Amino acid sequence: MSRRQQKKAHGQIRQSQLITSFGPGAMMDLPDHSVLISGLEAWSTGGEEIIEPRLTDKLKELFDPPLQTLRLHSPPPDSEDPTAPQTGITAWQFPEWFITQDVDREASQGAVRARMLVPRRMLTKGKFIDENRKKRSVVPIRFVRACRSGHIGDIDWYTFAHFHETDCRRPLWIEEVGTSGDITEVYVRCECGSRRPLTEAVGFSTGALGHCDGARPWLGPYAREQCNELNRLLIRQASNAYFSQLMSVISLPDRNENLHEAVKSAWDFIGEVEDTDMLKYERKKSKVYALLEGFRDEEVFAEVKVIRGETPQIPKSVKQAEMETLIASKDELGDDKPDGNFFARTLPREVWDQPWMNRVERVVLVHRLREVMAQVGFTRFEAVSPDIDGELEIGVRRAALAREITWLPAVENRGEGIFIQFRSDAVEKWVVREDVIARGDRLLAGYDAWKAEHHGATKKFVETGGLLPYVLFHSFSHMLVTAVSLECGYPASSIRERIYSIPDVGYGILLYTGTSDAEGTLGGLVQVGRKIHEHIRNALEMGELCSNDPVCAQHQPANMHERRFLHGAACHGCLLISETSCEQHNEFLDRALVVPTVDNLGIEFFKMAAE
Repeated sequence: MSRRQQKKAHGQIRQSQLITSFGPGAMMDLPDHSVLISGLEAWSTGGEEIIEPRLTDKLKELFDPPLQTLRLHSPPPDSEDPTAPQTGITAWQFPEWFITQDVDREASQGAVRARMLVPRRMLTKGKFIDENRKKRSVVPIRFVRACRSGHIGDIDWYTFAHFHETDCRRPLWIEEVGTSGDITEVYVRCECGSRRPLTEAVGFSTGALGHCDGARPWLGPYAREQCNELNRLLIRQASNAYFSQLMSVISLPDRNENLHEAVKSAWDFIGEVEDTDMLKYERKKSKVYALLEGFRDEEVFAEVKVIRGETPQIPKSVKQAEMETLIASKDELGDDKPDGNFFARTLPREVWDQPWMNRVERVVLVHRLREVMAQVGFTRFEAVSPDIDGELEIGVRRAALAREITWLPAVENRGEGIFIQFRSDAVEKWVVREDVIARGDRLLAGYDAWKAEHHGATKKFVETGGLLPYVLFHSFSHMLVTAVSLECGYPASSIRERIYSIPDVGYGILLYTGTSDAEGTLGGLVQVGRKIHEHIRNALEMGELCSNDPVCAQHQPANMHERRFLHGAACHGCLLISETSCEQHNEFLDRALVVPTVDNLGIEFFKMAAE
């Protein structure tokens, strides 16, 4: 007997979109429906398992209590075989309220256009039949309620229209008094005469939509949890309706294992050292030097103490592990084979050494890399990104992807990149200059204004004094992305960044591109890296002047009128790039820290001539 044929899919989404834009809890418009993407329990498990222990270990710790086991799977693929097992994901119809497409002439007066607001239970085969037995086409209402914990549901339109709970069930109307479609022109009216502007539902503090009931409809029609938040108006397709919480790592050779083996092999010489000075003395011996080449004194001594049982092994942050591996490479790192996950070569200094490169320590061409990215949860209204160490905070507000987490959706991207390490001594001298500190105070004033408007939200790296180095290299990264995209064949939106600002380890940036295709990319970025000095010069020259100067250069971060609190000299004319490329959503930028501008001379880190 033949298998039952698959049901016809109502729509398609790329696999990568299922963890970035349209994951569990996201709203989506299909050709004939408006839906809410279901939780992971309702996804078919046809996706391949992705193995990345470093990421899996980090993800387990994000849950309360920490998970004992966790798997990563790619989203279910599309099956072109109609007799194959069903693949795909379930989507719930949402919202439950609709408005008629045609303007009701009898209910409209003058410039006011009125459309009837009807619940789904009053529809017949997707149409609303009015009192004259006329079938009216309907579309989902674009307004719903949500809270900062991610809960979502339909607005109680009867209560809202009457300002309080009511037994009135006369017809409701959505009235628009202008032609712009702006929310200030929208009113909700009941035929009993009660009328209320929709603007009263805007904001967290109004209370016009009541308290949240903890509804999690993406997990099922009866999924709820306790919540004391106030509801807030949410436009279904607004950019703040869904922010996926992602965590990613670059697959690297196991440096910890390599370090452990190197220390064990040199144990007869270094097993009794008491401090790094003794270690440095032992490393002068040719045999020990060869065994420990590529590892810093501090990490070798730390591993010695771990082996001796004197200190526990401290887990490294995502970016610390990556940075240590990248800066420890000799000439090559990884395996140059077609199915390898990582392979890089250090570009000889004589190839790129120029006066304007005096702040650069090394350049590494990453011929092959694999990035694994997993979704942990999501938020609404405000995004929560990993910190500058690549870590998501434990206990941060996030909505669940499933009732019980046993696996998480993930994708792997293969590509190439350029890594640039900067001189730590140059950074340390720069950050203590008085004029640089004064500029940092302005940026901190903007951060304080941003924090006040975001209910006391904080950025750990700012609170611990890491603002200036991060803003410096983040801004430089954006300049370089723009300059490189003009030559490498990739649009700027397809080049991504990772900023490494770790005082005890080093400073650097990784520009990379990738695709979910197993073959990866075509080498354009690595080819550009061979002339990285020319692209850095172009980036620095372009960054000195913005088309919006002097307004851009004179911007004050704490200016309450512009409300760009996390920007110094930065705007769409110079530093802002596609948000798919930026790890901080185009925030924490200031080109005045990188190059001289028309209003800020002398605080720049990069010098076009040798000092």
